[in-house]
Amino acid sequence: MQEQISVTGMILKAEPVGEYDRRVVILTRERGKLAAFARGARKQGSRLLASTNPFCFGQFRLYQGRTAYSVGEALISNYFEGFREDFEGACFGMYFLEVMDYYTRENSDEKEMLKLIYQSLRALLHKGLLNDLVRYIFEIKALALNGEYPGPPEREKAYLDSTLYTLHYIVNSPVEKLYNFTVTGQVLEELSWIADAFRRRFVDKEMKSLEILCEMKFQVEKQG
Repeated sequence: MQEQISVTGMILKAEPVGEYDRRVVILTRERGKLAAFARGARKQGSRLLASTNPFCFGQFRLYQGRTAYSVGEALISNYFEGFREDFEGACFGMYFLEVMDYYTRENSDEKEMLKLIYQSLRALLHKGLLNDLVRYIFEIKALALNGEYPGPPEREKAYLDSTLYTLHYIVNSPVEKLYNFTVTGQVLEELSWIADAFRRRFVDKEMKSLEILCEMKFQVEKQG
């Protein structure tokens, strides 16, 4: 008899398998990152059709087989539907999901990472926050939660005091309090430099979603 477990989490990735199935990657509160198969999820009328897409957050009932989990039921509490009408925000969001897939592991304590991705996606949908600021906060905090934060990267030009204060706040504040401030253009520029330096140093993978995001921003700036 298959073991049944119930987990709370978010779907980071979904890909087609066979004619009607999906393979999903779920970041869970209880068991870290898990891969599972959703049988028949791509059939019209399937109860798993809408609930096995990226960004879906909720409770998942999984069955553990010999080599893989399968999704039995999904009770979604947040689909992050706002991304359907916000293409730029969705591009940022897909990048965040890819970063989470890179950092997290199976059977690890990823509760804080799950909080981070949830709160960061909510921040992207907040009209009062710049997407770029949300991105830099997310990247720096993800690095810190992964235990790799080395302090401000060295450079010839001194950082603004307000940048150093902001960096300290990001690294040391609870996830729930990350997205409650704005910064000046100068601080935003320095945070961009810091986040880029960290990514080049600690991330040894080319993020496809980041390439799409950068190309999109380039086209927007070109047209503007």
